[in-house]
Amino acid sequence: MFSSRDDDLVAAIVARMVDAQRGLHSHLQQSSNPLCLEYRYERERRAADLSSDSDDEDHRIHQHAYSSARRVIAFRGDAFGSADDYDDDDLGQDVEMSIVEPVVGVGDFNNATAFAGDGDSEPEDELVEAEMVAELEAGWEPHREGAPTNHPDDSDVPTVGDRGDADAPMPVDAKAMEVDSDTSRRAVEKQLIDEGHGVKPKVVVRYSEKYPSLKPGATIQEPDKHRTADASYQAAIAGSDANPYAPFASRIDWEIARWAKLRGPGSTAFSELLSIKGVREALNLSYKTSDELNQIIDTQLPGRPKFTRREVVVQGEVMEFYSRDILECVRGLWGDSDFVDDLIFEPERHYADEDETIRVYGDMHTAKWWWKTQKKVENHTGKKSCTVVPIIISSDKTQLTQFRNKTAYPVYMTIGNLPKHIRRKPTRQGQVLLAYLPTSKLEHISNLASRRRTLANLFHGCMKHILHPLEKAGHDGVILTSGDGASRCCYPILAAYIGDYPEQVLVTLVKTGQCPVCPAPREGIGEPHNLLPPRSIEPVLEALNKIDEGPVAFTQACSDAGIKPIQDPFWKNLPFVNIYQSITPDLLHQLYQGFVKHVIGWIRSACGDSEIDARCRRLPPNHHIRLFMKGISHLSRVTGMEHDQICRFLLGLILDIRLPDGLSNVRLIRAVRALLDFLYLAKYPIHTSQTLDNLDDALRQFHENRDIFVALGIRLNFDIPKLHYAGHYRYFLEFFGTADNFNTEYTERLHIDMAKDAYAASNTKDEYPQMTSWLDRRERVMQHAKYLRRRLSPSAPSPLNVIKPVPASFLTAHCR
Repeated sequence: MFSSRDDDLVAAIVARMVDAQRGLHSHLQQSSNPLCLEYRYERERRAADLSSDSDDEDHRIHQHAYSSARRVIAFRGDAFGSADDYDDDDLGQDVEMSIVEPVVGVGDFNNATAFAGDGDSEPEDELVEAEMVAELEAGWEPHREGAPTNHPDDSDVPTVGDRGDADAPMPVDAKAMEVDSDTSRRAVEKQLIDEGHGVKPKVVVRYSEKYPSLKPGATIQEPDKHRTADASYQAAIAGSDANPYAPFASRIDWEIARWAKLRGPGSTAFSELLSIKGVREALNLSYKTSDELNQIIDTQLPGRPKFTRREVVVQGEVMEFYSRDILECVRGLWGDSDFVDDLIFEPERHYADEDETIRVYGDMHTAKWWWKTQKKVENHTGKKSCTVVPIIISSDKTQLTQFRNKTAYPVYMTIGNLPKHIRRKPTRQGQVLLAYLPTSKLEHISNLASRRRTLANLFHGCMKHILHPLEKAGHDGVILTSGDGASRCCYPILAAYIGDYPEQVLVTLVKTGQCPVCPAPREGIGEPHNLLPPRSIEPVLEALNKIDEGPVAFTQACSDAGIKPIQDPFWKNLPFVNIYQSITPDLLHQLYQGFVKHVIGWIRSACGDSEIDARCRRLPPNHHIRLFMKGISHLSRVTGMEHDQICRFLLGLILDIRLPDGLSNVRLIRAVRALLDFLYLAKYPIHTSQTLDNLDDALRQFHENRDIFVALGIRLNFDIPKLHYAGHYRYFLEFFGTADNFNTEYTERLHIDMAKDAYAASNTKDEYPQMTSWLDRRERVMQHAKYLRRRLSPSAPSPLNVIKPVPASFLTAHCR
């Protein structure tokens, strides 16, 4: 038998064990320690594996522990007497106690009764949830000056559907909120994407159908299985059925080589691995060192054109310049067997309705440029079977290191005959590194104006050398053979130039602060009425031809034409090119890093960083929404992805915000909403005439409400070139196709593979020869991997995890 002291001791021990278990559970739910997380997952796994009987038994034991811990111990006496000497009132056991509700302060929950009772009366999950939410909300904060103390009146906040007068917002229909979410979503999407606006348009008008006598994409020589790219490749590597992995001895020999060049460590580490006694013999490798492997790749694997080194001398300074033959790069893309079923040979017009009134724009061949250029080429050559090859060039200087200020200036090239879903995937190798431009700052030229002019001439001189082969090929045409062996007469023509604003200014010869497309005046460039059509190329060419009349006449003619006096721009002699119609929209730098960045800064200036950061911390968790628990004011070097994440909750931050001097926030909300509408509409992968109307309407709404930033004293004007260019979006979306055809996000991604990784593989001294050699070997290995995938198993995923799409001919046959 246990004594009363034993009972008290057991009850205390059990109560402490229960409290420890609850504390441990709470700690495991909140801890980020890897060991604690591992223990928590193990506990949860064991709990899930228990049977229902075990669960019931555990429940009974748990209840017994609680009852033991809370069992009332009878009073038997103390040093002053026995229990008989006391009345019940002396012990206070029969007095009714009133329960006082706890005071709920800032950071507590509305459910105050959850804290009123004893520990076993509160569900454990609610306690854990309360602790997690309290941690997210960071508890108490000091009062913020200007923070709203109550909800604003409904008249201060415009509704979602409000597009009318600022003083008379349209109320939200309460019944609309009760509609099923799926039905509501379909109704919203139907306003923007009506029937037929999907991937497959209702009517497709091909150029050859519109003009039956003309045959763009017609073959000069029919496909021949003995002349395919794979057949030529197999002959070049001396492959055979006995050893498909040639020039490597076996599958292991090839797999090790591929790993070493695509995923492996440096050359020295790989050579040391092979030098370990028994490793090479056990694997039966045909190479002993990394140098021997490089020799096999360089001499026995076919590849794309090699880089050629040239020297450029500017006032005594010698600079290196690496480039490839652009026509050979075009042949490499055109003849890639992976693209046989994907190449586009002629322009098309897509319509969303049977009456052909609603135009659909997507890939480049569905827009207006290709159709117009096809006519120009046919009229110029007089031929009926001309195949246009749109050349897309992009350039962007990038930082290679955080220290030492090492930079690279890569130039990339692709062709519009490849669909955009291929061009934007680096693993499909639809983009080619064309050159590394010189990165010298020419600091030995002391005069700043002369230095800037010399840098511009240097850029155009290098680009002219790269693109010079297009001058003759664009006029006379070249014979290109696709991967299936079919030959066509093709005309490679510069179609689009992709770059951020400094690149656009450099290419188009305009001054900083001007529009690279139209001759809008720098003063008042942000006004909607200053949105003009693209410049005509003829006056510009006439001014450039004045160079033979002397420097004074040349400079004056260029000034009259609104351009800088650059001696020989690279696009001057390119056929069928108007460079001012080749500057494409850029979602990353123009919208996320331009338009959106400005508006976020204006909102911070108007509302204060403390208020904006506090609202960021109060945002509830949600799917696909990043929570900035420390706010956004402390962010530096904000990326386009972070601006995209901020845009997802930006409107929610300001819905009920108070502005200084008692100004209504209606115009602010409308301006931000219009900005977000324009942003997300501009990102559409498929556009129609109706969605482009919505795009124009969103930009108009922003201009109508932007004066709120002037009233707040944040802006004096809106002379921002990137904001001005937003007015050109409709023209270029109709001219070249949707913006995801030309987004600089893809260029930024290419920097990793073709500049930064290549630099990291070098010894950082005299790096360009090493970078070009490393890239050349990497491309050869990737080409060989794609060849082996096609030869061994055409339908299997490649070693690069690239799944070959179903050929268009296969789909057409089965659909019929």
